[in-house]
Amino acid sequence: MYIVAAIVCRHRAGQDEMEGRMLEHLEQQQKLTRNQWRIIATANLGDMLDFFDFFLIGYVLAFIIGSWKLTFGQSAVILLASGLGAVPGAFFWGWMADKFGRRTIFMATALNVSIATGIMAFTPDQDALIPGWFFLAFFRFFVGFGNAGLIAVDIPLVQEFVPAYKRGWVSGLTTVLLPAGNLMGAVSGAFLAPLIGWRGLFLIGLAPALLVLMIRYWVPESPHWLLRRGRMEEARRSLAWALQMDPQQIALPTSVPDAVKPLPWTELFRYPRSIAAGCLTAISQTGGVGLLLWIIALFVLVLRITPAEASYLMIYVSILGILGRLFCSYLSDAIGRKASGAIIGYAGAITMALAGYMNSVWLGGVSMFFVLVMAQRFFGDGSYAIIGPYIAEVWPARLRASGMGLAYGVGNIGKIIGPLGLALIIGSSNYVSPKATLDAIVPAFLYLAFWYALAATAFAFLAVETKGRTIDEIDATLVKAPAAE
Repeated sequence: MYIVAAIVCRHRAGQDEMEGRMLEHLEQQQKLTRNQWRIIATANLGDMLDFFDFFLIGYVLAFIIGSWKLTFGQSAVILLASGLGAVPGAFFWGWMADKFGRRTIFMATALNVSIATGIMAFTPDQDALIPGWFFLAFFRFFVGFGNAGLIAVDIPLVQEFVPAYKRGWVSGLTTVLLPAGNLMGAVSGAFLAPLIGWRGLFLIGLAPALLVLMIRYWVPESPHWLLRRGRMEEARRSLAWALQMDPQQIALPTSVPDAVKPLPWTELFRYPRSIAAGCLTAISQTGGVGLLLWIIALFVLVLRITPAEASYLMIYVSILGILGRLFCSYLSDAIGRKASGAIIGYAGAITMALAGYMNSVWLGGVSMFFVLVMAQRFFGDGSYAIIGPYIAEVWPARLRASGMGLAYGVGNIGKIIGPLGLALIIGSSNYVSPKATLDAIVPAFLYLAFWYALAATAFAFLAVETKGRTIDEIDATLVKAPAAE
């Protein structure tokens, strides 16, 4: 078995060497081109619209809880449905991206999210044959299915178009506008909902469908993926387009290597450290999603304001989240993934815990709960500018999207246990918002803080450093151990 594995390794090494010569043009690049920025902008816009659709339900729920007299169970099911869909969605779409290509699946996930959201504009009333809460929950499952898939696809795509020394910063930038999706929801909830109603907000959620046109026009297939499929000429054109150079300046291999078939999804389990590092850091979204899906109701409860006023305050919270992601995108390449992930993760845990303890403290008419929630979102949102790119980096090249999908899918369990945990601690057996108790906020926020601390600890003691290493270098390191067994 060892001899066979060694022969396979030498064959793959020869293929990787030929592919590497083509990709040297990318690694030698000193400045990103306009076309590379187009890819980054498309991914950023996709993530923003994707998360607008995902978090939209939090603003809708604030408007219908009272009039629909939603029970604790019904509200929880609506909030949890997208998390239930996100887990298999990340697994499925990540695997599909390794099989059929990043570009194709990017378009498929954008359609998945937008169509599922737009359908909810036709939600029946609560007393209809199909109750409104059940209709919302059913289609929220498919919103979550596509939402997780889009993230699992677009980060690997962007990373495969940039040099290693910029990969952390650039792929972190693709997550910067995720809070802007929440900001869109806040603006819509505060200013548009009174005019167009909560059903009208779902029609705005059709916007991600427009991404398909942008992707078709601006985004070619990943050269890394094309090379591994043996499509050398297409890879050269894709690379030349990104670098804005004549394709003839990029030499093709003298002999075309065999197409490398994508590995079975189960091959992921041959990389236990990658699984542990990816999943334990990704699960931190339990804290962020749990907070964001309940924050409007919590602002109403703690600050004693209206849902529209709470939506307005979320504009400031979202701006802090964007700034946090910008800062952490820089920090990731500046000091490395391990150090930045640990520092920001612990900061997110501390500020979350303090927000819980100081929920009733006011200084000069300013709520410390609101101030600390903003600080937490700076670190909490910022952490995912490190985590998102990192969980795509720790896998062999042929399994990158599948591995990203696995880690992000497991992390998406947080979209279930985050809001559910908060609901069980803060909620009641009757109506959600009016009967929630202030006394339960401290243990609830400690629960959310735990997940940031867990991710920070995983970065500190388990994660491998990927800063400055090319995709092929990471791949070569990862495949050695399984091949030698």
